[in-house]
Amino acid sequence: KQWYQRRVRGFMGSGPAPSPAQQALFDRESKFGAHNYSPLPVALAKAKGVNVWDTDGKKYYDFLAAYSAVNQGHCHPRIVETLIEQAPILTLTSRAFYNNVLGEYEEF
Repeated sequence: KQWYQRRVRGFMGSGPAPSPAQQALFDRESKFGAHNYSPLPVALAKAKGVNVWDTDGKKYYDFLAAYSAVNQGHCHPRIVETLIEQAPILTLTSRAFYNNVLGEYEEF
């Protein structure tokens, strides 16, 4: 837990402490989550385009883009439409398996 507290202090610097609601989210993930990442102490609740909002309504620019997995922006209308079409067929496959369309997109 000490690494986590140092991470929160280091990110927040001399700024305000996380709200009690956000701190509760951080504490729950610290207690029950896998510790394979060291997330920034911001609890995101929604996103649109290049912007994300935390659970307290504070707006941020998403410069991380989910490590390039969301570099087209959050909730892009064409991607959401395609997701809605695809989700009832096959939502996600682990990379531990092949699937019937990945090779086509990799070749593209």
